[in-house]
Amino acid sequence: MTEKAETRSITTEKMEIREAENGVKQITGYAVKWSMKSERMGYWNRFREQFKKGAFASSLVEEDQRALWSHDTSKVLGRTKNDTLRLYEDDVGLRFELDLPATQLGSDAYETIKRGDVDGVSFGFMMQVEEWDESDPDNIVRTVSQAKLIEISPVAFPAYPDSQVAARSKDPYKDYVNQRKKGELRKRLILETYL
Repeated sequence: MTEKAETRSITTEKMEIREAENGVKQITGYAVKWSMKSERMGYWNRFREQFKKGAFASSLVEEDQRALWSHDTSKVLGRTKNDTLRLYEDDVGLRFELDLPATQLGSDAYETIKRGDVDGVSFGFMMQVEEWDESDPDNIVRTVSQAKLIEISPVAFPAYPDSQVAARSKDPYKDYVNQRKKGELRKRLILETYL
């Protein structure tokens, strides 16, 4: 299965803002909280999603993540490679600290967050290991236990868990069901071949 980038947002904890003694404006908060179920997602609101503690552990060591303004790749606020973005996994979730740039974008981001106009945090990732619990057809849960973190973003319209799901071109549950059907068909064809 090919990797597909996905984005999620959370708003259960506000971002904190501060200005350091050296004048650097900072924002902090959680990009992901462990085992917190999302609102219903996917086509026809089929499933809920959660992340296991440690889901991004490998990615944080091996990859260079960015902080973007509302997922816009032309509006970079920081990155881990130069230590302007720091990401930590703790018992609550994936915590971030971001030193905003001394630019118009950095100043606008700081003021907009300070006023409370933007209080959501979103994250972009590529799923690597997932489990589906379909024991209750009305409460299907996707648990992501390993993923590649691409970016975090302060966003105006968060989708996870308090708002609507952001539009995207693919439905991971539909992909999972199609893969499962292909596997079942393959097993049946192999069995018929030997009978």
